[in-house]
Amino acid sequence: MSAEIDARLKELGLELPEPSGAAGNYVPYVLSGNLLFISGQVPLGKDGLKFQGKLGGDFTLEDGQEAAKLCALGILAQAKAACDGDLSRIKRCVKLGGFVNSTPDFDKQPAVINGASDLMVAVLGEAGRHARTAVSAANLPFNVAVEIDAIFELA
Repeated sequence: MSAEIDARLKELGLELPEPSGAAGNYVPYVLSGNLLFISGQVPLGKDGLKFQGKLGGDFTLEDGQEAAKLCALGILAQAKAACDGDLSRIKRCVKLGGFVNSTPDFDKQPAVINGASDLMVAVLGEAGRHARTAVSAANLPFNVAVEIDAIFELA
């Protein structure tokens, strides 16, 4: 299945980034039994942080969805690192927790986090369907527009 996941990523024109390190006193992921907990991922592009600002002010819904996709790619990169390069160990994405840096009147946080949810399903198929939280935040680290964490079940 790892080759299938790599093929899906290529088919979608996507590439996993290098997994980022921690920006504080925590670790990027924790394995506990057959559960993999991925720390919050922010929208990192090849040239560093992307989408710094607020949804409903600095960015559109579509921009937010792109930011969420970058977060999801970071999540998958961390999962791959945790699984020693073998994404076939992922049995399913259990949950995504999405945080959206948004203006007080912006109410489309679920639609923003759909960017990550849709990517998980596109890459992992049915194993990518998950429970989810999508909430507004007054601000996020480094003023990023979106941060998403994840829980996976491993085979």
